[in-house]
Amino acid sequence: MPYRFFSGKGGVGKTSLASAAAVALAEAGRRVLLVTTDPASNLADVFQQAIGPAPRAIDGVPGLMAQEIDAEAAAAAYRQQALEPLRGVLPDAMLATVEEQMSGPCTVDVAGFDEFVRCMVTTDYDEVVFDTAPTGHTLRLLALPAAWAAHITEASQGAGQTCLGPVDQLRTSQAQYEAALAALQDPTQTTFVLVAQPERAAVAETLRAAQELQALGLVTPQMVVNGVIPPEAAGHPFFAARRAMQEEAMAALEAAWGQPVRRIPLQDGEVTGLAALRALGKWVMPDVFLVGA
Repeated sequence: MPYRFFSGKGGVGKTSLASAAAVALAEAGRRVLLVTTDPASNLADVFQQAIGPAPRAIDGVPGLMAQEIDAEAAAAAYRQQALEPLRGVLPDAMLATVEEQMSGPCTVDVAGFDEFVRCMVTTDYDEVVFDTAPTGHTLRLLALPAAWAAHITEASQGAGQTCLGPVDQLRTSQAQYEAALAALQDPTQTTFVLVAQPERAAVAETLRAAQELQALGLVTPQMVVNGVIPPEAAGHPFFAARRAMQEEAMAALEAAWGQPVRRIPLQDGEVTGLAALRALGKWVMPDVFLVGA
């Protein structure tokens, strides 16, 4: 099953591009799940409807479901599920100790990661499109499959405990982590799209992110620059100067990356609602960001 990841620093338009791609895919007849891993997601604003931690149908787009991963809620649900059978069995002091051990950042990180992996191993869809958190958060997330699978193996050879409980309860999860890692490393299954603004500072950050993805052994990303001033809008000296600066930044990115960089023009309004997403989708699909491209 194809997976498409849209990533980049905050404010570059990755949510808009991911949403436009998801709409275009669904309207081409695919069953699509659009997932955001960004704790500060504005997916609900883009689609102008409520989105929650469970997949929800997008109004007006048959075949498209959207979901917001809520790591805190996932961790709370996991703690409740794990602790409820112990209430009335363990002494209160011991139960409090267990609950404290399961309340750290490890539990939140891994519970959120579990939700991410479930989206990757589901068989309910033809495509999964990920709108990710800003780059640093996403790189940590994508490093987890290998790290957590290795941690389970190490724990099984030691005390047999992890921050989510006994290792024996996580064996199924380990198999899913390894399957997710294999998919992330397979260019026939996964495409990473790094989104940048046409500015020098953004170019440098995007190149660093690409190198870090490759260092993790993941699929080589595609580059896209979003918000390019179109030539017809550059008649005024101010916009002409801005466009010249953008061209310089994009040329530097292409020279450093060694491959063509896809360019998405600056839209003439806020990208919210299906009409705006369909207009943006003309630049995103059908032949852009294809898995295996």
